[in-house]
Amino acid sequence: MFGCLVAGRLVQAAPQQVAEDKFVFDLPDYENINHVVVFMLGTIPFPEGMGGSVYFCYPDQTGMAVWQLLGFVTNEKPSAIFKISGLKSGKGSQHPFGAMNLPQTPTVAQIGISVELLENLAQQTPVASAAVSSVDSFTEFTQKMLDNFYNFASSFAVTQAQMTPNPSEAFIPANVVLKWYENFQRRLTQNPLFWKT
Repeated sequence: MFGCLVAGRLVQAAPQQVAEDKFVFDLPDYENINHVVVFMLGTIPFPEGMGGSVYFCYPDQTGMAVWQLLGFVTNEKPSAIFKISGLKSGKGSQHPFGAMNLPQTPTVAQIGISVELLENLAQQTPVASAAVSSVDSFTEFTQKMLDNFYNFASSFAVTQAQMTPNPSEAFIPANVVLKWYENFQRRLTQNPLFWKT
């Protein structure tokens, strides 16, 4: 019913069923995993009105299992990508795997899927840092670079009264830098590849 994929590894299509409505995938060497994809195989849909909440479990320093809600999959949303690299130091959340004593190994984490009512899924709040950014890395880099340049240039701003005449230096008014910054942001928002034309 479910599959799990980590970049550079084989697809896992046979989770361990630990209860009638709960499934677990092992993630060996989880410290080197940044993202995980959980998906439905397309062979068996969820029963009407049901979906699957997706959890990440890792052992803390004492070896105890820490579970964090990543999100969900449903018949309408049969796959999801989750960022787990930043979760390995967070706090656990309420989860349906609590009564189960699943074996924990220091280098193995787990992805748990719990089949639940869709109305229950809608009331759950996933860990915010598990969501994958919808902005591509180039756009994100460009935005950070713009912010950094503007902040750096603005840190040297002086009023005309503070300026010391120096014939060998050119000065650019701060409002010109601000106008360029705003125009570049606007164009980047409209078309991230505008600079190629």
